[in-house]
Amino acid sequence: MPSAVLLASGTLSSTAADATPTVPYASDNPNSRLWDLNETNLTAVVPERGSLGADILGQQNIPLELENADLLAPPTTDAGSISNAKWPFSLSHVRLQTGGWARQQNIQQLPVATGIAGVDMRLEAGAIREMHWHNTAEWAYVLKGTTQITAVDQNGRNYLANVGPGDLWYFPPGVPHALQATNETEEGTEFLLIFPNGAFSDDSTFLLTDWLSHVPKEVIAKNFRVNMSAFDHIPDRQLYIFPSAPPPPNAQAPSDPQETVPSPYFFEFSKVNATQYSGGSAKISDISNFPIAEAISVAEVSVDPGAMRELHWHPTQDEWAYFLEGQARVTVFAAEGHAVTYNFQPGDIGYVPAPYGHYIENTGNSTLRFLEIVNSSKFEDVSLTQWLALSPPALVKAHLQLSDDVINSLNKTKPFVVGPN
Repeated sequence: MPSAVLLASGTLSSTAADATPTVPYASDNPNSRLWDLNETNLTAVVPERGSLGADILGQQNIPLELENADLLAPPTTDAGSISNAKWPFSLSHVRLQTGGWARQQNIQQLPVATGIAGVDMRLEAGAIREMHWHNTAEWAYVLKGTTQITAVDQNGRNYLANVGPGDLWYFPPGVPHALQATNETEEGTEFLLIFPNGAFSDDSTFLLTDWLSHVPKEVIAKNFRVNMSAFDHIPDRQLYIFPSAPPPPNAQAPSDPQETVPSPYFFEFSKVNATQYSGGSAKISDISNFPIAEAISVAEVSVDPGAMRELHWHPTQDEWAYFLEGQARVTVFAAEGHAVTYNFQPGDIGYVPAPYGHYIENTGNSTLRFLEIVNSSKFEDVSLTQWLALSPPALVKAHLQLSDDVINSLNKTKPFVVGPN
């Protein structure tokens, strides 16, 4: 059998072009998503792709299957199985409170998500997420409205800021803080909370009212050196979220002899200029521009119709993705011949363990926008294109039988978001 020979010069011998393939060539079968969310011929929504599969004789949840078309009729490139990598927030139980609500995702909902948990929280104007602290860091992205954050660190330095849409906050583990919706808009605020621990539950937060309701009043009075009657009206259980008057527009933190915290807990991510690519744009926040955020970093990515977030992986940290706008398709490659394709809509969570290979493709007719979050101080990824472009051309040709023109066209800088051909 003729074979390709890698010469010392780094080129392939002339036998390479005529070499018999070691294994069959990859199939050219089209593997696009078979139905979109507006499919009207519902009898066509069946687990069939070409000659593979058969229709369903039993019951169908067609709306759910339309949202997950590539699970019902997977691309022929899918193989094996991996742990489920998708969770819609709409399937999370909502904790209803006077003044707002919260819903969460952790390993109970998505067992593969061992590194990150998420909470979606809503506060009506003036409502307060009560004073509390956690045993892990808290990172947040404001989805809508404005949230006033306040905190005091272990050295008695305080902090206050108003955080608007697209902006971030971060509190290190154990730092006490509170969140309150301003009245800049009548509807209040909603934000995404991220915790770098997949087992985290927002129900296990250390709450001010919960603590004091479990301390004898005489001990509380002794601690504050006041009469016990001063605490006649403290709650007998936790408040968690409760209504209140909105903070004044010009609210300031109390004067502090220790001064304010040296590294802000707030970052105006919305004002960061995005880097433009052939198929969209991206901007990144990590310790290079938000120094306090030592456990979480993020890329906010926009992908044009027909374009995609390139084939890549994260070397050491899992990726927790939250879809803000548009429709997406993601194939997760887990080695050993295992690969599964998922579809995502706004409000869905995707989770890709390190260092699984994947891409994020815009399968809709509008801009796809999502957050790509990793539990690391630095946002890092490895680009497949860049890897191939910076490897010896003959080595790449020996693997993939690409032409010299194709190899020479590979981008030596990360494409990040690539446009359609």
